[in-house]
Amino acid sequence: MAHGVLGIIAPHPPIMLDAVGGRDAARTRDSVDAMTEAADALGRFGPDTVVVMSPHSPSVSDAFVIDTAERYGGDLSRFGAPETALEYAGDPSFATSLIATLAGAGVPTIDRGSVARLGSGLLDHGVIVPMSFLDPEGRWPIVSLSLSGLDMAAHRGVGRAVARVADTLGLKVAFVASGDLSHRLSPDAPAGFAPGAERFDETVVELVEAGDLDGLASIDARLADMAGECGLRSFVTLSGAVPDAHTRVLAYEAPWGVGYLTALVADAQTFAALGLDTPARGSKGGAAGHDEHELVSLARAAIEAYVGRGERLAPEPLADTTLPERAGTFVTLYRDGSLRGCIGTIVPTAPTLAAEVVHNAVQAATADPRFPALEPPELVDLEIKVDVLNPPEQCEEADLDPSRYGVIVRCDARQGLLLPDLDGVDTPARQLEIARRKAGIGPHEPIECHRFTVDRYV
Repeated sequence: MAHGVLGIIAPHPPIMLDAVGGRDAARTRDSVDAMTEAADALGRFGPDTVVVMSPHSPSVSDAFVIDTAERYGGDLSRFGAPETALEYAGDPSFATSLIATLAGAGVPTIDRGSVARLGSGLLDHGVIVPMSFLDPEGRWPIVSLSLSGLDMAAHRGVGRAVARVADTLGLKVAFVASGDLSHRLSPDAPAGFAPGAERFDETVVELVEAGDLDGLASIDARLADMAGECGLRSFVTLSGAVPDAHTRVLAYEAPWGVGYLTALVADAQTFAALGLDTPARGSKGGAAGHDEHELVSLARAAIEAYVGRGERLAPEPLADTTLPERAGTFVTLYRDGSLRGCIGTIVPTAPTLAAEVVHNAVQAATADPRFPALEPPELVDLEIKVDVLNPPEQCEEADLDPSRYGVIVRCDARQGLLLPDLDGVDTPARQLEIARRKAGIGPHEPIECHRFTVDRYV
C-alpha cells in the first residue's frame, strides 16, 4: 500500500479499561469491541508512525504543542491502575518536520521538549487509553500533539500539515483523534445535565457517518460549549489530514452520560485496500427542475423565498385533496447526494399541512445545527424530500421493518425518531441503535417503542 493517512476517532475514558473500571468496564463493551476492530485495521495498515492528538496533553492557548521526544512513557496511576503503563519510541524527525511545515504556513507551534513545564515524553490518559487498545506492545513510534485555543481553521491546517509531511517523507501515518463527545447527556453525567446536549452528539455522529468531516468545523460553537465536549478539535484536525474522507462508524454509546464515538477515516484508496465498506451515495430525487410533488414544490418555494429574498411564504390551500388536513412532517435536503439539512415534527404543530411543510422546510434550510444556514447559490441544485408521518403504534423490535416503518423510542423524557427506508439502515437492531443514539439513550436502558409509516414525496 502506498503512503497515506488512516484516521481513527477514539474515545478515552479510563473506566473502559478493566484495570480501572473493573466490572463497570463492561458497560462500554460496544466501544471496546470497536477499538478492537480499529486495532485490527491499524495492524493491516501497518503505519510507519502514529500521530496522537489528545485534549488532555499539555497545551497553550495561542500555539500547538508538538512533542519531539525520542521516547514516550506513562501510566494510569492517577486512576488507580499504575500497572497500565505504556512505552513508545518517538519520531523526532516527523515531529521536527511537522513544526517546520506549520511554521512555513504561519501556524504558531511550540516544541514541547523546549519547555520543561510541559513534560516532554509524558503520556496522558487521552493517549494511554486508546493506545492500550491500538498498540499496547509499542510496535510503532508515536508523535504527541496538543490542542490549542486557536480557531478551527488552524486545527484543520495542522491536519493538512500532517498529511503533507507524511507525503514528503513517503510514510504511512495513522492519526488518532482522541476525544469524547458530550459530557452532559444525563442527570448523573459528570458535568451535569444539559437539555439538548444529545443534539451535539447526534450532529457529530451523523456528519462522520456521512463522510462529511468538513462539516465538523461548522458546528455551532454554542452547541459544542453547551455539550461540554472535549474531542471536536481533534476530529476537526483529522478532517484536514484526510480530505474527501471515506468513513466507517464502529460504535457510539453514552453509558455514563458521556458520548463515546469510535470510527475509521481514510481516503478511497486506503479504504479499499483495507477492505472497509463505504455507504453508497446517490441522488435522492426532488431535484430542482424535476417533476415533483406539490409538497416538494411548496417546500422549495418556501426555502427560496426565505433564503433568496428574506421573505416568509404564506401557503395556499393544497390542490391534492387526498392529503391529510394536518400531520407531522419531515423535510430533508440534499446537495450532490449528501445530506444538507433535515428538520421535522412528529405530530402536527401548525394549523394546516401546508403550513407544517413551509415551517419545517425553512427550519431544515436554516436551523439544523449540523450545518450552516443555506446560502442563495445552493438553491440551484437543492434536492428535497418531504415525509408525511402517519399515526404511530406501539410495537416490539420484532415488529419493525426498517424499509417500511420508521421508529420512535422513548426513555423517561428522552425521545428519538428515525425515518424509514434510510441508506445503511437494514436491520431493526441497527434502526433502534441509531434512534437510541439520537435520543441519548444507552444501549441497555429500557425503552418504549413505536413504529410508523410515512408517505414520501419527491
